[in-house]
Amino acid sequence: MIRFKGVRWAYQGHDKTVLDGLDLHIRRGETVVLCGPSGSGKSSALRLMNGLIPHFHEGTLEGEVRVAGEPIHDLAQVGRVTGTVLQHPRRQFFTDAVDTELAFALENFGTPPQRIRHRVGEVIADFGLTALDGSLRQMSGGQQQRVACAAAITHGPPLLLFDEPTSNLSPQGIAELTTALRHLQGLGATLVIAEHRLHYLRELADRIVVLHEGRVSREWTRAEFAGLTDEMLREEGLRSLDPPGRDGVAPAFAYGPSIGPGGTRPRPGPAADADGVLLRGIRCGFRGRPVLDIAAAHLPAGVITAVTGPNGAGKTTLARILAGLQRHAGQVLLDGRPLSRARRQRETALVMQDVQRQLFTDSVTAELMLGALPEHAGHAAAVLAGLDLKGFGDRHPLSLSGGQQQRLVVATARLSGRRVVIFDEPSSGVDRRHLQSMTQVMRDVAGSGAVVLLISHDADLLTLAADQELCLAAL
Repeated sequence: MIRFKGVRWAYQGHDKTVLDGLDLHIRRGETVVLCGPSGSGKSSALRLMNGLIPHFHEGTLEGEVRVAGEPIHDLAQVGRVTGTVLQHPRRQFFTDAVDTELAFALENFGTPPQRIRHRVGEVIADFGLTALDGSLRQMSGGQQQRVACAAAITHGPPLLLFDEPTSNLSPQGIAELTTALRHLQGLGATLVIAEHRLHYLRELADRIVVLHEGRVSREWTRAEFAGLTDEMLREEGLRSLDPPGRDGVAPAFAYGPSIGPGGTRPRPGPAADADGVLLRGIRCGFRGRPVLDIAAAHLPAGVITAVTGPNGAGKTTLARILAGLQRHAGQVLLDGRPLSRARRQRETALVMQDVQRQLFTDSVTAELMLGALPEHAGHAAAVLAGLDLKGFGDRHPLSLSGGQQQRLVVATARLSGRRVVIFDEPSSGVDRRHLQSMTQVMRDVAGSGAVVLLISHDADLLTLAADQELCLAAL
């Protein structure tokens, strides 16, 4: 199905070779997992498979590349035999509704309208998308991911490519994705999945391929993979094969319709002038539908508060409210002082799910300095080194891998000196080793006296970082 032989690839304008002598053969009907450290070439390998390299991304390509037995000369032909789910699904949407997004590829291939309607209905039912009838732009990241997965398979391609498909999914969402992948296997599809979270793939993968510096460094069969110890995985920089378990974390003080079961414990509420953020009567909705309703909550300074809950529970909406980016009813106080939306925008740093949307300059160093306090500027080199970005100062931020971009924006938040710092799914594209360094950055920020919110479905990161938990429930 896929054959790479001696493949070398370097993006235009960059000396570093991203793929360096990559040899890879994937047979029809196989499920192959690509893993390895951030920046090892996983996403670039997928871009070769769907023709985006070299037909969209410019650069220098050497070696032999064949997909479905053919060279990748014709992007349209490659598109007929492949479907792709990107790490950040909003980047691949062409419309703003579920049914039209699913129909898009079929329409471009000239499929008869009656067949399109039938096929779209089938996929909506299979993926449980019936209730998602609003704007794609207003859906949670996890809901968008489910739509992207459905859109990738609607035209029935034999090869499906997934780039970090669980990056924004709740445990329930991962379970649903696993079921969908099993269904696709049953249909004979070839699946290639670039992923850091490996536990859900333990029984799905036929083969696991570890990339390092643009070439294959290790390969395991499913049986060999299942027998690896955690220490062996750690040596390769890979996450655990066991579903992450979490000991009980102290609940945040919070109550209201949006607070999930076990999200708080009966105890006296904080004083009105308590350190940190106090929420009062926070309510927010879209198109007349309530999304968030919190009667009261306290987010103390100096600790990391994990905000958890299912996709669509309002986690990102809460982040936008705290950052002054979302209209709402109710009051937000910081250290007992009410904060207007404009004031919150000045007091808050936000690491978004899709960090490319907040990269503005032409170098890593300039990006760090853009929002850094003068007294923190001297720490820039140490922060970069701690996040394994030493030596990247002159690189353009958009030339970095997804995980490297994620860590860069985390570094900018560290140097911002803001009183409220929000990390919204910061571990997309982040390997095991960098989870540790990212956690240390969050602890440094909290140690400076800031209010730190960590919005995440990543149980590995939550286990490392969370001091208390604010659990939200969908309304």
